[in-house]
Amino acid sequence: MEASRAALPVSGVRQIAGDYFELTKPKVQLLLLLTTITTMYVAGDPSIALVAATVLGGFLSAGGAGAFNHWYDRDIDEAMPRTANRPIPAGRISSRAALIYAFGLQVASFVILAAAANVLAAFLALAGFVWYTLVYTVWLKRRSPQNIVIGGAAGAVPPLVGWAAVTGSVAPTALYLFAIIFYWTPPHFWALSLLMKSEYERVGVPMMPVVHGEKETRRQIVLYTLLLTLLTLLPFVFGFFGPLYAVVAVGLNAAFITLAIRLQRNADRASALRTYLFSLSYLAVLFVAMVVDAQLFS
Repeated sequence: MEASRAALPVSGVRQIAGDYFELTKPKVQLLLLLTTITTMYVAGDPSIALVAATVLGGFLSAGGAGAFNHWYDRDIDEAMPRTANRPIPAGRISSRAALIYAFGLQVASFVILAAAANVLAAFLALAGFVWYTLVYTVWLKRRSPQNIVIGGAAGAVPPLVGWAAVTGSVAPTALYLFAIIFYWTPPHFWALSLLMKSEYERVGVPMMPVVHGEKETRRQIVLYTLLLTLLTLLPFVFGFFGPLYAVVAVGLNAAFITLAIRLQRNADRASALRTYLFSLSYLAVLFVAMVVDAQLFS
């Protein structure tokens, strides 16, 4: 009996800690942090301490933005079966606590980045936080099918933060990396939105498939994948990366275009899921190839 009583507080603490961790959207952050780390090693030869501090600062900033998104979207999360058990709609964390937590994480991020890296990196992370919370979450998500196109710029900020942390500036290469993620985001997210169209429709979120239909969404995925292909080859053309990167980029883009065209032709959920899952691997492999290329040919 005493053992069971002692276990209850421990399980309660674990539940609370898990819920607050969930507010940071850790699964979404994995890819963001990978682009931060790889960019740092493309930019130079950072110390382990600098990489760790930058990753922590980036995690806290993105986590704060995620917590704000949980807070703001608590009404629609409650209405969708997929999200109804999230900490706020389920009543495990109060909306007030979540909002305080969101801004607290961002303040901590700014302090850590400014102290361990530089003020430019701190302000860039803050800009990503503001863009995701105010531009995407508050302004665009419930108003425009272009929400993920414009609002998605927040997810392209990590390479800028990583580059600034190492060099104290933002070079043209860093801007290219920002652009690559910016153009990668729509085909990546629209493939996912095809799978969740009914849920977005139920709560009135104007994602592309809801507003313009699935056929137009699939067409847009093909168009953005073609634009992404062109954009990812430009760093090689302009000499930012070497032949290894070029070979990997060509292979990845050929596979992405193939999947996008199949999705357009087949118009089924299986094709949408394959395209979405591949897009995750696409960005990870592309950024890792940048590091390997930079280490071998720089």
